[in-house]
Amino acid sequence: MNSDVPLFIRLYLDEDVHKRGASALRLRNFDVVSAHEVGSWGLTDEEQLTYAAAEGRALFTFNTPDYVQLHLDWLQRGKEHYGIIVSDQLPIGETVRRLLNLLNQVNADQMRNQVRWLQAFK
Repeated sequence: MNSDVPLFIRLYLDEDVHKRGASALRLRNFDVVSAHEVGSWGLTDEEQLTYAAAEGRALFTFNTPDYVQLHLDWLQRGKEHYGIIVSDQLPIGETVRRLLNLLNQVNADQMRNQVRWLQAFK
């Protein structure tokens, strides 16, 4: 992994997240892309996390159980990622509001190899 971790979290929204979420966060000057924008829908969870890690991005998903398990699997195998943010399904406005809270409170280094629950950022 690149040791030059940026201060702000660069975010990747997986395909289950609201398509307009990335653009709403970019309007607030955060570096965010979605699976829909980069054409990476249909990938496995492992492939999604691999893509996010290769791009230096934390991954946000509503698919909590699978990504928590994937995080544990990666730790066990010594693989690193830039963070996973998980959440229950929420309306787009609430999702964006909570993500903004997280992005304004947690830096990229604090997110590295961690799982964060969006519930904590109401």
